[in-house]
Amino acid sequence: MATYTRLPVAFARGEGVWLWDTEGRRYLDALSGIAVCGLGHAHPAIREAICEQAGLLVHTSNLYRITEQERLGAMLTQMSGMDRVFFANSGAEANEAAIKLARLHAHQRGVDNPAILVTENSFHGRTLATLSATGNRKVQAGFEPLVQGFVRVPYDDVAAIETAAANRPNIVAILVEPIQGEGGIRIPSPDYGRRLRELCDRQGWLLICDEIQTGMGRTGRLFAHQHGESAPDVMTLAKGLANGVPIGACLARGAAAEVLGPGSHGSTFGGNPLACRAARAVLESIAAGELVANAAEQGAYLLAGFREALGDVAGVVEIRGRGLMLGIEVDRPCADLVGQALEAGLLISVTAERVIRLLPPLILTRQEADHLLQGLTALITRYLDHD
Repeated sequence: MATYTRLPVAFARGEGVWLWDTEGRRYLDALSGIAVCGLGHAHPAIREAICEQAGLLVHTSNLYRITEQERLGAMLTQMSGMDRVFFANSGAEANEAAIKLARLHAHQRGVDNPAILVTENSFHGRTLATLSATGNRKVQAGFEPLVQGFVRVPYDDVAAIETAAANRPNIVAILVEPIQGEGGIRIPSPDYGRRLRELCDRQGWLLICDEIQTGMGRTGRLFAHQHGESAPDVMTLAKGLANGVPIGACLARGAAAEVLGPGSHGSTFGGNPLACRAARAVLESIAAGELVANAAEQGAYLLAGFREALGDVAGVVEIRGRGLMLGIEVDRPCADLVGQALEAGLLISVTAERVIRLLPPLILTRQEADHLLQGLTALITRYLDHD
């Protein structure tokens, strides 16, 4: 089905931050498969884990214990400070689990018509519930009737949440991205997460952090909420968790971790041995090295470099980022830059119509960062001069 507008290129192989197309041309991947391949392409530890596990066992179903799932769950909860995890196959499924958890938690407390606070310009997935939670009318259009039970407020606006709380006694949770990705790399005020945490504690709400794009070291911490005092009750992960093998995870702590029980949720493929072994290899690689620190270092270098090179260029509105999650906002739609970058051997994306989004692998070196910085600066400068 024609659900994608694809670029005129097909890739044959990859190594590190580089991809080669079927004609043998090389590209620097500054998108990581949309924040998925954080360890780059063909990483030896991931390759070996997948090959070994595929030779042993791929799938048995959750009717039985799955040793690799138990190992991954133990490692993931220990590294995140959460208590329990449900494994799914994607970010949307992880968010579906979080939404169901919040609703069931509310019903168990006697709230008959629970509502979840979500924010404008957010993105949580394309299933009906996550689409309804998403704050983008463009992706919702044509799929009505949407799922009820969501109350929308502006991002980074605690006062608006407090007003909603005063008018809506049935609010039970907040679902929020620590940094908005699809919404244009929107970084909130430094105290936003802490104030959300305090508000949830005061109101008895669950704080649900959608870390699908921000998690797994992308922002220079293992999870983006760790930049502030905003430990969530529920956290969702996917994308970079298994470096390209489909997996999603919904983690919870405290009372929220005890809500889902036998029969309340499930998945045929979720947490199968192959996906869990790949994810464990990612976590082991992160724990053993300096990947997260490198994301912070190279991200700060790129942010400073783009600000110096483009800060005074007419048409550049703002350059923002945290770790290897960067956005360059310009004053006009710039989707054409994606094709121009492809021609120049760079893979980027444009989101929110006017924001050039960069999500390079965590293994990015200084030399590769310079290659990206110089190549993209020239492209953007030329585009704004001639557009």
